[in-house]
Amino acid sequence: MTSILTGDIINSRSVDSALWIIGLKALLNQLAMNSEQWEIYRGDEFQLEIQNPEDAFICAILIKAYLKTVKLDARIGIGLGEKNHTSKKISQSNGSAFVNSGAIFDSLKREKTSLALQSNNFDFDSNLNLKLKLALTFIDSWLIQAAELVLIAIQNPEFSQEEIGKKLGINQAAVSRRKKRAHFDLILELDAYFRNQIKTISR
Repeated sequence: MTSILTGDIINSRSVDSALWIIGLKALLNQLAMNSEQWEIYRGDEFQLEIQNPEDAFICAILIKAYLKTVKLDARIGIGLGEKNHTSKKISQSNGSAFVNSGAIFDSLKREKTSLALQSNNFDFDSNLNLKLKLALTFIDSWLIQAAELVLIAIQNPEFSQEEIGKKLGINQAAVSRRKKRAHFDLILELDAYFRNQIKTISR
């Protein structure tokens, strides 16, 4: 089983692409195993394969957090399933993971949400999508400062609050306040829950 993230930048024309495209490319390249596992197309749409499906949620959060540091956001549909054909361009590869990702991505605008997943297990999807919808109630309101903290803290899990503070140029008390405002502990709890749930359908 693999996972495919299909996404687009919300209101991409409101910000000069020069301010976010290089950073997004660097992030996708960091999250993927190789350059054939990610692609940006049509200017503001992207696709990314995360070979370990357990990492799919936290990777989606990283993408959203990065974009929120430049006052943007993304709609992301996570598809779980198989990959039957591998092409040099991920957008030309196929399998149930791609079908599921495309289907759930297409539903995001209609459902007025920005993050959801689809597998071949309806009960699994319903359970996790409810939790994602609840998480979006605070993720959607992240300001730049909260998004910057989330980005650094997830990318550097070994960092102490003092080290995070040095990166951000703030003291430990300010780091603690930003973590609380971002509901960062809840993000980590949801990530752990997501990983455990993935294990139940991939056995």
